[in-house]
Order: sequence, then C-alpha cells, then structure tokens
Amino acid sequence: MTGGKVGVRKKLGLIVNPIAGMGGAVGLKGTDGARILEKARSLGAVPRSPLRAREALAALRGVTDDVRVLTCAGEMGERESREAGIPAEILPIGAGSLTSAEDTRRSALAMEEAGVDLVLFTGGDGTARDIAAVLGTRVPALGIPSGVKIHSPVFARNPTMAGELAGLFLTGGSVALEEREVMDIDEEAFREGSLRARLFGYLLVPCERRFLQGGKSGGGKSGAVELDGIAREVISRMVPGDLYLVGPGTTTAAIMKRLGCGYSLLGVDALRDGKTLGVDLSEREVLELLLPGRTWLVVSVIGGQGFILGRGNLQLSPRVIRSVGKERILVLGAPSKLKGLYGKALLVDTGDPSLDGALCGYTPVITGLGEETLFRVER
Repeated sequence: MTGGKVGVRKKLGLIVNPIAGMGGAVGLKGTDGARILEKARSLGAVPRSPLRAREALAALRGVTDDVRVLTCAGEMGERESREAGIPAEILPIGAGSLTSAEDTRRSALAMEEAGVDLVLFTGGDGTARDIAAVLGTRVPALGIPSGVKIHSPVFARNPTMAGELAGLFLTGGSVALEEREVMDIDEEAFREGSLRARLFGYLLVPCERRFLQGGKSGGGKSGAVELDGIAREVISRMVPGDLYLVGPGTTTAAIMKRLGCGYSLLGVDALRDGKTLGVDLSEREVLELLLPGRTWLVVSVIGGQGFILGRGNLQLSPRVIRSVGKERILVLGAPSKLKGLYGKALLVDTGDPSLDGALCGYTPVITGLGEETLFRVER
C-alpha cells in the first residue's frame, strides 16, 4: 500500500497534545494524569509539544497547496497552525492547556469521520496509545516525538522529519504503509525505578525508514560482562573534583553499582569523587550543580533506536548540554546494543535544532575496558 497519487489534494489531520513531554525536564518521567501534570507545573515545567509541532509544520509549508490541513481548536492544533503560517480548517472539537486522554481520542475519531488521509500527532507513547485505541490500523498515523516516553516505533526521528515524511506521503511519494507497535510503560512503576513495557496495539505508519525511529531493545546475554567492562573504563577516566552527570539506563547504572553509589536507574544522577551528590535530578537541580569547565555528561545508546540525547533524558536540556560542551560528553554503548543498530548512526533530538546540528559528526563510544569506537552522530 502506498501514498496517494499526484494531483489529488489529500487531507492531513493534526492533533497536538499540549502537555506531552512536560514532565521530562523536571524528572517526572511523564505527564499521565491530572495529579502528575499539576506537580510538573508546580516544579516549573513548561510546554514542549507546541514548539515541536511548529517545527514539523515548518517542514510542510512547501506542500500546503496540495494538502488540506484539518486540526482541533485552541491548543490542540489551531494555535500551532496559525503560528506556523499554515491555513487550517478547525474542527468543532478541542480544549485548552488542560487536555486529557479523552480529548485525544475524541479528536482522532473526528479526524477519521472527516476522512483524513493521515493523522499527524504530537506527543509520546501515551498519546500514541490513545490514537491507536480509536483508529487502530484504519487510518494512517505518524507521531511527532515530544513525550518523555517514546518507545514506540510510530514516531519520526525528530519533528522536521515527521513533517517531511508526512508531506512525502500525502503528495504522491512512493511510501509504503506498515503496521507498527504501540508500546507504553507503567508510569508509576517507572517512577519507582522499574521498567514495564507492553504492547497496546498497532498504528498504520508511513514507512520510510530513514525518517523513523526504531523500537527500543535491550542488551544480549553477555550484557553483565559488557557493562562491567564499560563501567571500569569510565571510572578509570574520572578526574578528581570534576562533576559527572550520569544519565538513565542499565549501562550507566553499572558505573554507580561498581562505585557503590546510590542511583535512580531511570533519572539523572550526580557524582563527584566517587560519591553521589544527587539522585533523579531535574533540569533546574542539574543547572545548580554545574561546575564550569569541570562537568561531564555520561549517556548511553538506546538499543534499537540509537538515541543518545532527547529520549528519556530531557533533564539534560539544551541549556545543560551547551554549558557542558560537546567535548565533555561521554557516550557509552554495549557491543550487543551497537550491533543491533546494523551500522546506523547515533541520533540526537534535544529540541534545539541548532544544537543538534553542532552535536553531529563523529563521537567516540566507550564499549569496554580500554575499548572505544567511533560512531557517526546525526539528527
């Protein structure tokens, strides 16, 4: 099955989840539920999703003469379309900044009833779940990544690629459709340090693999040995008095375990001289700890996807990354996970396109004790 024929004006349905991703920078692992959203706001969280939607729409400007854009009222798409300079038909459904899963489901149903050819939605795994619950595989859909949890392979690599792929599909490009899994995790268990993901359904996604992220995968059977070697190598490189901000994941957790330090597994922790300075830090707390010229970021490669920044570690914001500097980012990757990338580049999607561009190039990846390899980084 492929995209539409040239000359046929297609309909694009745009759904923006304005609260998606707000919990990331403040260390909340998501914004599912009114209680968590209120907590995120009390901690100073700001909307991330509207900006990501505008980035995707900017990539669509060149094809808007051939595409009718339908969206929802207010902050669920109308405002973003207007600010992006793209004419849109406003469906009589929408909400303000306090949206819910039900708002997303009602919007998706309205899009289907309006006969859209593609639903382009901004959010994370929770939003994808809501879309899949209504549409299943009846209507093609594509995610603009802006949530904290983005395990599902129904999202583009970044907002610009989401817009480019949507435009290619809708204007007659030879783009196949593929059923892809919608995965999500238990947020409460996630906040307690336990990762429990399961399949919730499928979406029919325009499948041009260079635009899409892969699904998350774990390490192989030899993982424990690999991780211990990586941990020992990182520890051997640590400079006395310097601050190390250790990102989430089992690869980085191996460092904390070997040092006997407390850690959060799924958050950002701070370490100096072999001692924990902070656990599960927010962006604000990270900024308060920074030592100019003496701070390092320690991040790991997400298996199956290749992301090193912008997925699951939003506390390491563009402001944090710029303060630390590209030269003091240590990237870790177990050989079993790197092998699963099949030679693809590592990826960054920080939310700041200019920073993403500066991070591109080649970076060393620590793969074991006394071992590293060069990998290309793309956005």
